[in-house]
Amino acid sequence: MTPEQTNLLLLSVASVAVLVVLIAWVRMNAFLALLLAAMVMGLGSGMDPMAMMTAFEKGMGGTLGGIAGILGLGTILGGLLAASGGADVLAKALIGLFGPKRVHWCLMVLGLLIGLTTWFAVGLVMLVPILLTLARETKEPFLKLAIPLLAVLSIMHGVMPPHPGPVVALQALHADLGKVILWGLLAAVPVAAVSGPIFAHWAIRHVKVEAPEPPPVDPEIAARPKPSLGVTVAVLLVPILLLLTQTVAELLYEDKTHTVRKVASVIGNPTLALGISVIFAGIVFRFSRSEALKMGEKAIGAVGMTLLVVGGGGGFKGVLEASGAATAIGAMATSAHLPPMIFGWLCAALVRVATGSATVAITTASGLVAPVVLGNPDVNPELVVVGIGCGSLFLSHLNDAGFWIVKETLGMSVAQTLRTWTVTETLVGVTGLLVAWGLDSVF
Repeated sequence: MTPEQTNLLLLSVASVAVLVVLIAWVRMNAFLALLLAAMVMGLGSGMDPMAMMTAFEKGMGGTLGGIAGILGLGTILGGLLAASGGADVLAKALIGLFGPKRVHWCLMVLGLLIGLTTWFAVGLVMLVPILLTLARETKEPFLKLAIPLLAVLSIMHGVMPPHPGPVVALQALHADLGKVILWGLLAAVPVAAVSGPIFAHWAIRHVKVEAPEPPPVDPEIAARPKPSLGVTVAVLLVPILLLLTQTVAELLYEDKTHTVRKVASVIGNPTLALGISVIFAGIVFRFSRSEALKMGEKAIGAVGMTLLVVGGGGGFKGVLEASGAATAIGAMATSAHLPPMIFGWLCAALVRVATGSATVAITTASGLVAPVVLGNPDVNPELVVVGIGCGSLFLSHLNDAGFWIVKETLGMSVAQTLRTWTVTETLVGVTGLLVAWGLDSVF
């Protein structure tokens, strides 16, 4: 490593420390703290001030471009689900099926099914109304239900195609899609158990988090008959099926110019899929246009600050990348001369901690480890993909957009989010490496 790269690593640590101090101790607005931390990183690394602000704005725009529509429409869909009584109907059905003491396992199954095809943020905002209803109906500790759900959604996002990070990794390492899915599912079971229910059992004794109050519902709407279980399940299935069309089309038609693939790429786009799902929910729940509009505006009003903070996290990430910090981290990992899986996991984990982006971490780590994997017939590339994916989830903190989505959606403080979500992600990363390494040793 060069002295310049060493300085970048130290500066990255310093900028994250400044961010923690400003938010946790000074109690500064999170967006302003992210902006100041980005300035420490950019100016400290010698970036031109204009270039630094351009990188911040580009990172902010890139993050919000992929998330703003998803968060907004997903929140509206959740609001319609809660206001119609559909969340209550589904929650009571699940309680009757699993029993009130085992609903956290039920949430894990829901998270697995929805997380297979949907982004983390999409799955979370879709399931929050059901989570809140289950917490209220069962009187179980909120974290006992929330942490297992977060763990499963996170694992699916990190290791399971068609999520963007794993797709990039399997292409870079020439891995087989079916085998990645198989190994990913096998690894997800023990990883989810440790980072979900087992950790939640400890967390509920040390961290007190009350379930946030659901948004108020108009008395006239609340008095209406609740939808059937079939209608409620259909509302949840529509976005999943729409998102799945793109994956299925890619498997059936290799030609990217094929009409079916072009159509599937449009309706399978997460923003459009959720938009169609919101319209479908409004129709089958029998809301008038004025009622749907009012509930949508009420639901979207709650995520304004969340979007700003998520964008700030993307801006901070943009400055970290433009300054060369990610490259410096890759150089440090390369000089360690580790086995391919450990090397890939370490690269992903370090880039994740520095930039806060799981997708950037997977992309960077895959490029660094590819020459080692492709030239070694004794390496299982599919399990390396799983290992890198778990490394990309390690230690989510204040520069991660997902951190702020979880904090705001579940109504937690920064300290509570660090002691729950951050620990969950760290357990996912470490346990995932151990499981993938164990599977690689046996098979």
